[in-house]
Amino acid sequence: MIKGRVHKFADNIDTDAIIPATLANLTDPDILGRHCMENIDPDFGKRIRSGDIIVAGSNFGCGSSREIAPWAIKGAGITCVIAKSFARIFFRNAINIALPVLECPAAVEGTADHDLLEIDLSRGEIHNLSQDTVFTAAPYPDFIAELVTAGGLVAYARERLKNIEKCKMQNCQ
Repeated sequence: MIKGRVHKFADNIDTDAIIPATLANLTDPDILGRHCMENIDPDFGKRIRSGDIIVAGSNFGCGSSREIAPWAIKGAGITCVIAKSFARIFFRNAINIALPVLECPAAVEGTADHDLLEIDLSRGEIHNLSQDTVFTAAPYPDFIAELVTAGGLVAYARERLKNIEKCKMQNCQ
């Protein structure tokens, strides 16, 4: 379960809006997080609390394929992004680092800035506690749910490789 306050954004939030291109050489999520969304909301980093949620319109994460965009969001303490739609490369990059992203146009339309949401990723349920409404996003397919639960693609691959090695040592099938 995820529970946090909403920070609402419009359509077509590109990766340059999420994190300035001048910081593309950085890799530390905490530093990236301090600059998250500063191009469109200079005070975003001051208002954000760990656990908060971004809700946005269509085509969130468009633009470049920079992996630092979802890292900046995660580094800021955001626990989930809900949008009407995502740029495909952003969606994949977010899943790769275990940043939950949900497509749910009804939740975007039915949520206001600062609302409190509770999200059950396994069921795809988004409960707006402030307005006492419930929305349903498609839950992740099993494979994507496993990636997110494992902590992202790298953690998932490491665990799989460890299990393969363990099986080889035990001579199992």
